[in-house]
Amino acid sequence: MKRSAWRYLWTSQDIRKKLVITIILLVIYRLAANIPVPGIDRDVIRSLAEMGGAGASLVNLLDMLSGGTITNFSILAMGVYPYITAQIIIQLLVPIIPALDRRLKDNPREGRSLMEKWTTLLTIPMALLSAIGQVNVFNSMGSGNVLNTPFGFTGASLLPTLTLLISMVAGTMLGIWLGQLISEFGIPNQGLSLIIFAGIISKIPSNLVKILADKENGWWVLLVILVLLALIIFSIVYVQQGRRNVPVLFPGRRVGNRMSMPVRSNLPLMVNMAGMIPLIFAQTFLSFPALIASQFHEKVASGEGFWYWVYTNFSGGGVIYPIIFFILVVAFTFFYTDVLFSQQNYGETLKKQGAQIPGVVRGGPTQKYLTKVQRRITFPGAFFLGFVAVLPYIIGAILPISQSTAFVISAAGLLIVVGVVRDTFTIIETELKVHGYDESIIKG
Repeated sequence: MKRSAWRYLWTSQDIRKKLVITIILLVIYRLAANIPVPGIDRDVIRSLAEMGGAGASLVNLLDMLSGGTITNFSILAMGVYPYITAQIIIQLLVPIIPALDRRLKDNPREGRSLMEKWTTLLTIPMALLSAIGQVNVFNSMGSGNVLNTPFGFTGASLLPTLTLLISMVAGTMLGIWLGQLISEFGIPNQGLSLIIFAGIISKIPSNLVKILADKENGWWVLLVILVLLALIIFSIVYVQQGRRNVPVLFPGRRVGNRMSMPVRSNLPLMVNMAGMIPLIFAQTFLSFPALIASQFHEKVASGEGFWYWVYTNFSGGGVIYPIIFFILVVAFTFFYTDVLFSQQNYGETLKKQGAQIPGVVRGGPTQKYLTKVQRRITFPGAFFLGFVAVLPYIIGAILPISQSTAFVISAAGLLIVVGVVRDTFTIIETELKVHGYDESIIKG
């Protein structure tokens, strides 16, 4: 009888210990997500998510990705996203800074350690800017101030403002630290992903309950949402698993007096190499105009003029926002894939191994050929990612549900959930095999 290695999941003491540590740390994170930032009027924040129109979509998206910490405005309101943004910036700087690029190639371990150090340092100013931006944007959205005291760096408002900013930055660093503990002592290399995953999952039940609360349309809308969820998850898995296998010929090896035959293999190129990074890029890029417009509060409140138009169209409302969102997601998918692919430098790696793509010269021509293939297969993946990114806006316009409920099927959230579940299962299965719990034929 063939039995799966997963039946030993709780039998292995080492794996059981890692699972327990992971669960405990995630529980601590979710408990910390309920600690409010001092001086915040949470009733005003909640009203912003329900008011509809410009700004509500942005609040609901941020709230979904942070696991409800925005409407609670807890110390973890920014989640671990400042760290992810800093990580992206450092990755993009690698090919621009020759010294960093050279160190990463000559000594990968030392290079990664240096990148980790600079990423952590860059996270602090990124978190500070994000905290200031959130408060300013929320202040400009509603009629009431989200703070119980004035927000500023002069006079009596200085101390409350510094207290608020320090607590929010400290909350972000706490989330990053818990994620690193999970990666070190729990499920390997999945800490930050599981932190984000836990937040997204925690919001799904409450959103589904909101749908059922509508006595007139609740059941059939819920059925439509569940069907859409199933179809989108299937599509995401299908696209994420998509590969283009490029044939590669490895040279034969000498064994004694004999020369082995050349080995034919494949180099798998991913349809969506960038993952959810283009969504973060696009969302961050789109938030800047709204952030700048929020500084002109009086002109925005007047309901007319240039800054009102910018704020209205870049805060998640209207038709222009999803169109620009779609275009940016597609553009950033191509851009980030190119950056990642050039850093991997398959042409030089294959040349060092003596391998060759049939009919293609080694080295530079190989890299050029692979780049062309990668861009070609990225095309459908980028458009799929862009479509799924704007799907909540389409669903919110068609179905009789609020924008916050429509974000149940948010692309960013579903990509994270599907990716984390898939990667976690792969890691656990690898751990089981390493500990000797492989699939086997057992008699009896």
